[in-house]
Amino acid sequence: MAEVRVEHLSKRFGAASVLPDVTLTIRDGELFAIVGPSGCGKSTLLHLLAGLDRPTSGRILFDGVDVTGLEPRERDVALVFQSYALYPHMSVRENLAFPLRVAQRKNGLDRRQIEDEVRRVSGFLGLDTLLDRRPRELSGGQRQRVALGRALIRKPRVFLMDEPLSNLDAQLRASMRAELRRLHEELKITTVYVTHDQTEALTLADRLAVLNHGEVQQVDHPHEIYQRPGNLFVAGFMGYPPMNLLEAQAEGESLRAGPIRLTGSSLPSELRHDRMVMAGIRPEAILVEPAEKIGEEGAVAGVVRLIEPSGSGMWVTVDLQDTRGVTTIIGAAAAGFVPRIRDSVAVVARRPAVHLFDPATGQRIGSA
Repeated sequence: MAEVRVEHLSKRFGAASVLPDVTLTIRDGELFAIVGPSGCGKSTLLHLLAGLDRPTSGRILFDGVDVTGLEPRERDVALVFQSYALYPHMSVRENLAFPLRVAQRKNGLDRRQIEDEVRRVSGFLGLDTLLDRRPRELSGGQRQRVALGRALIRKPRVFLMDEPLSNLDAQLRASMRAELRRLHEELKITTVYVTHDQTEALTLADRLAVLNHGEVQQVDHPHEIYQRPGNLFVAGFMGYPPMNLLEAQAEGESLRAGPIRLTGSSLPSELRHDRMVMAGIRPEAILVEPAEKIGEEGAVAGVVRLIEPSGSGMWVTVDLQDTRGVTTIIGAAAAGFVPRIRDSVAVVARRPAVHLFDPATGQRIGSA
């Protein structure tokens, strides 16, 4: 295990700056996720940590030791890729044993010790009945466990995982997320997990970093990032459906976002001067009800644009019309209510937590 520290790391490809200036600390033994949209630089950052590429500037330190110039094998890291990268001509047993056989002389292991390690890891991952199969005879989840086992058997200081579950179906991804979390709780190996899937990041990580255009937007615990997004990008990216982000006018101690008036909002005093802000409201705090509820408890009229069944409920996108134009908002359908596209409905904000952002800078300025 190791603490991993990145200091002012940058990477350029010709004139393109992929990582302008990244500084991060990944604590010893934690599962740290790096999340962001495609093309934000997260895989490039992982490759720099692994030693598969060299930074343009900056340093990478493991437990305070500068490893920036070291080759991958000298850093004692293990990688798990999206593509599994198993040897197709080898059995599961041979795939698992391969890293130990490559380093057999260095580790001082004989054939029996290698077999014992293969048995230990395969039993840990539920692969002991599959040891004589080839990768083509395995399911996607079994192949992923073999890839994990091949990394585990080396007992590395740091695990580096590059979207390892993206090739799996939804049900298998959920079960493998639980498996990865269990493995980490038992082994406590420092793990850097790259993903574009914010659900994976929120459910797996001890802490996470949100990247956009190669820049770190926020680093914190998943709960804190969801509850207190640091800027408009994080607010809109983390969570599904995404947070409603609305232009709002401060009116005394209240906010007006289109036709929605949020009263008793306890606005910060510096905002109570007719200032324009961006207000963020999570969809679960917006209730969509039948049209006969319009006017009750602040419910306003809207027209359904889109419906997304979610199994246990239904997400509804609604257009709200007033003298200023159309405001589009996402909310949850009331229990038992099944609206249709173009239906008139009532929309009410259920005393939501309102996140406030400066429209000029995008930075968080408070909540109400």
